[in-house]
Amino acid sequence: MDGVLLRSLTPDVLAILVRRGADFAAAEDAVQDALVEALRVWPDDPPRDPKAWLITVAWRRFLDATRADTARRHREDRADEEPAPGPASEVDDTLQLYFLCAHQSLTPSSAVALTLRAVGGLTTRQIAQAYLVPEATMAQRISRAKRTVSGVRFDRPGDVATVLRVLYLVFNEGYSGDIDVAAEAIRLTRRLAAAIDHPEVAGLLALMLLHHARRAARTSADGGLIPLAEQDRGRWDTTLIAEGVEILQTALARDRLGEYQAQAAIAALHADAPAAEETDWVQIVEWYDELVRLTDNPVVRLNRAVAVGEADGPRAGLAALAPLDDSLPRHTAVAAYLHERDGDLATAARLYAEAAHKAPNIAERDHLTRQAARLNTRRKG
Repeated sequence: MDGVLLRSLTPDVLAILVRRGADFAAAEDAVQDALVEALRVWPDDPPRDPKAWLITVAWRRFLDATRADTARRHREDRADEEPAPGPASEVDDTLQLYFLCAHQSLTPSSAVALTLRAVGGLTTRQIAQAYLVPEATMAQRISRAKRTVSGVRFDRPGDVATVLRVLYLVFNEGYSGDIDVAAEAIRLTRRLAAAIDHPEVAGLLALMLLHHARRAARTSADGGLIPLAEQDRGRWDTTLIAEGVEILQTALARDRLGEYQAQAAIAALHADAPAAEETDWVQIVEWYDELVRLTDNPVVRLNRAVAVGEADGPRAGLAALAPLDDSLPRHTAVAAYLHERDGDLATAARLYAEAAHKAPNIAERDHLTRQAARLNTRRKG
């Protein structure tokens, strides 16, 4: 049984059921029932048209559930005729499903979970494993999200920016379990790019590919973090880099710059440098200036301070850091790095130790602790 095929068909089938008039929660339940039936039947009797088979079975399951529910009998007139499954407007349906799962009424965590379930076709158990929460907790989150969007009209125009934020969260947040959620985010973004011609969709896809290309080099054999400057660039995936750069160049040529294109441009400049010392930091600062103009995001300003420190020296970086709120995530770690570059090892060691206490995960905490220990050893040596 091809699990990847089933996951790829899930959003199309679900979207068609909702388009026919099923509310989202009931349609999603019916599709899940059809997937279970496919796992049972297909190994011995594979269908000639897997998608049509799933649509037919899921629609029948929806009708059965509707007729069994006396509180919903008013839907039977609408549901009496069983339409033949077909490909009509399936790309548009899938696109609307992305919009629905990223609806503004959902919290970011709920939108991410619902997107992985409805558009990605993952099971509740797989999503729970990816986000390191109990399956019951994830089931409740998904159930609430389905109830929230069940009353939303499926034909309302969606917000592309919200969909992109959700996909970006998917890419950045999930790394555990038996599903590679970062790779899943790339797959979903590829589908979105095929359904909608939008430079920021292309920009996000390029950004994901360029970051994912460095994944194998980001951690050591024992799981420790390896900073960008110390990574073995021979382990970077040059095929993904080339694809990401090509997609980005096509998007930039349309002259409709957005934040994901700007972020991808920064990632491309890092990928283009044969060695860390050959990085074009001046251009990177220019792209961060564009990002500040587009977003005025304090985290962007924080990352810009690092780039300024590389391009113009650590004191210029510290000057760029000074106006920023020191409660920002990674602010203390950035200050430590810039002070180390400036030769103030005592301050840098102290700040690395402080940053370790604030670290959001064990890997980052261990890395910062080692940095503090390294500097303390140098000071005593």
